[in-house]
Amino acid sequence: MTPQPPTEAPAWEAKRRRAGGVAFLVGTVAALGFFAFFPGLPHVIDWGAILVSLAVGALARWSCRAWMAKSRPPSA
Repeated sequence: MTPQPPTEAPAWEAKRRRAGGVAFLVGTVAALGFFAFFPGLPHVIDWGAILVSLAVGALARWSCRAWMAKSRPPSA
């Protein structure tokens, strides 16, 4: 038999996935809010603002998942 690679606990992976999704949504909404309401901007959401907001959301998700992986409990 070949040894199987260690798998993460399902509960930990579900928590990590949920936190990543929440971080993505918060980052995206915060960036869109910045483009929509920051004084001095034209208050127009165009495709560039949407793409930058999605990139900010992806960066927030990546950083949240990396932080959670670093602070992972040894038993999980």
